[in-house]
Amino acid sequence: MPQPRQLGRSGLHASPIAFGGNVFGWSADEKTSFALLDAFVDAGFNLVDTADVYPAWVPGNRGGESETIIGRWLRHSGKRDKLLIATKVAKWAERPGLSADNINAAVEDSLRRLQTDVIDLYQAHEDDESVPMEETLGAFARLIAQGKVRAIGASNFSATRLRDALQVSADYHLPRYETLQPEYNLYDRRGYEAELEPLVREQALGVISYYSLASGFLSGKYRTAGDASHSSARGAKVVAHYLNARGLRILGALDDIAASHKATPAQVALAWLIARPGISAPIVSATSVAQLQEILAAARLQLGSTDIAQLDAASAES
Repeated sequence: MPQPRQLGRSGLHASPIAFGGNVFGWSADEKTSFALLDAFVDAGFNLVDTADVYPAWVPGNRGGESETIIGRWLRHSGKRDKLLIATKVAKWAERPGLSADNINAAVEDSLRRLQTDVIDLYQAHEDDESVPMEETLGAFARLIAQGKVRAIGASNFSATRLRDALQVSADYHLPRYETLQPEYNLYDRRGYEAELEPLVREQALGVISYYSLASGFLSGKYRTAGDASHSSARGAKVVAHYLNARGLRILGALDDIAASHKATPAQVALAWLIARPGISAPIVSATSVAQLQEILAAARLQLGSTDIAQLDAASAES
């Protein structure tokens, strides 16, 4: 497995694939979630990403279920020292926004649900232009000083707002966002590469990308509208966004390279991300241990320069 990667200048080091905890309490019940977490950590990986809002969209849930399951696993397993916990604040209707008061309340809730004394990476889940950045970053600074948070990150920020935040941190001598969590994968490239990638590389931020397999499309399981119809909400997105000439061209390249490496398309798509300069750990989810083990094998897959060039050409946007 490749060496752990630095998360910005935080001093934290993450394995090259992060587990997406949005499935806990949704498509993975507590027993399955425990098995997934055990398998993930036992395989030598250490970064689990969640949020206070996960998974509030499930009928009967209110939010906080993912953190609660992780907390129960931590208590049951005794493996807290083997895990980096990344969670988020701002998008949950019960704890919305990035005001100091909300951050102070939300972090206590998350710590309680996670059954831990410290959150390794506390992320602003989305930008909040209604709150001065110095207020938000000042609140995060106090949490770091109190030992409740080790480092902070930003998710879903524009390049302009992220640059502004980094400048505020410098001007006011406040902690800076050490990581960025953007949507990024072999298909969805332009939004990240055009403006965010130059900034994060200039500022040496870590990048923890989400939708790393493009809602499952890059696994190769959706090749026709009929394939996508078996998965209602996700399938509709795949048909509308990915199932086109460019998407099929990308799948063709993934198939070719997967065959040459005796790998799967999903492993190749993740290996492309892992090889991208600036990417710390793409986020992936799984709902079975077998599926997780297949995904984690991507960390051992070394793509050659010809492979990467073929994928870049296939995914180029006209």
